[in-house]
Amino acid sequence: MVDKEGLLQNAGINTRLSHLGNDPAEYHGFVNPPVVHASTVLFPNARTMETRGQKYTYATRGTPTTDALCEAIDALEGSAGTILVPSGLAAVTVPFLAFLSAGDHALIVDSVYGPTRHFCDTMLKRLGVEVDYYDPLVGAGIEALIKPNTKLVHTEAPGSNTFEMQDIPAIAAAAHAKNLPVLADNTWGTPYFFRSFEHGVDVSIHAGTKYVVGHSDALMGLVVTNEKYWLTVRRAVADFGYCVSPDDCYLALRGLRTIGVRMRQQQQNALKIARWLQARPEVLRVLYPALETDPGHAIWKRDFDGAASLFGVILKPVADDAVASMIDALTLFGIGSSWGGFESLCIRANPAKGRTATKWSPGGPLIRLHIGLEDADDLIADLTQAFAALRAT
Repeated sequence: MVDKEGLLQNAGINTRLSHLGNDPAEYHGFVNPPVVHASTVLFPNARTMETRGQKYTYATRGTPTTDALCEAIDALEGSAGTILVPSGLAAVTVPFLAFLSAGDHALIVDSVYGPTRHFCDTMLKRLGVEVDYYDPLVGAGIEALIKPNTKLVHTEAPGSNTFEMQDIPAIAAAAHAKNLPVLADNTWGTPYFFRSFEHGVDVSIHAGTKYVVGHSDALMGLVVTNEKYWLTVRRAVADFGYCVSPDDCYLALRGLRTIGVRMRQQQQNALKIARWLQARPEVLRVLYPALETDPGHAIWKRDFDGAASLFGVILKPVADDAVASMIDALTLFGIGSSWGGFESLCIRANPAKGRTATKWSPGGPLIRLHIGLEDADDLIADLTQAFAALRAT
């Protein structure tokens, strides 16, 4: 009989997505692992409890349900361990607190996720950590920004709302020369489109809420580490007592099974709509690394296997109430936070107020689109009538 585990190691990613994180033989042949609701775990005797001599000791440290999801992520990422936390922001802040202490210095990309910046500017500074923001296009030049007390480098590619691509391998090489860990918010790329550890990342961070769950029905963060930093991060999470409900883990594992077909379809939709938007008279520029005209396209093509369905659209100068009229006129696009689910979304963004190392002056208002699983032509029709509302206003 062919060894299934050995076969999966060499199988394509979509095959692995269908089979990782579950072993029907362990659960009476059922295809999906059971949802284990638990807090207390019993020990057979006092000695076993004293030595923690069994696989499960308390539900905050893991259950068969959480393990199934973590094992699947580790197999996809090629990581030493995955830790589940309650949100994407928690997945960012836990590694920061694992690596940083009073008097330390952190380098954070200037295009970072807004709540991450807020955490750095408030909590980290209150704890005595020095934070410097750097140009997302710095590449190997980050070496000049490293100080004797620098303890980590945080990256995010593409940038939040502004979608600049970072040369993560070059940044990682410079950081590793100083023995610094490199963190990457990989929510946009996901384990499906960007294998972060192959590009020098030490801790890969995901808002599992987005594409991993994929159905807008659960909140989750994933902290994925290499072997070198696994215990450092794992101990920090244990100190916080973070854990995730088994029901949410089940939803994430179910979503993970279809992340490939969803992201490929959403990428196809997004590319069609982004190219259509480029030709619109109301549009100044589309911010999407998958477009050949995008400044970050070469890096994206080198490092990524695909593009998420989230991108920015810079409109030509127009009054604020006209932008609001356009967004309000949309019917298939919802107005709401988050992204990565099956539904299309549109919000207005203003990254300028969150930049300090670089200036953001795009030349017009910015809207952010998330393209879902609707038919692309229907979404284009919706945008067409919304542009009419913009012009009318």
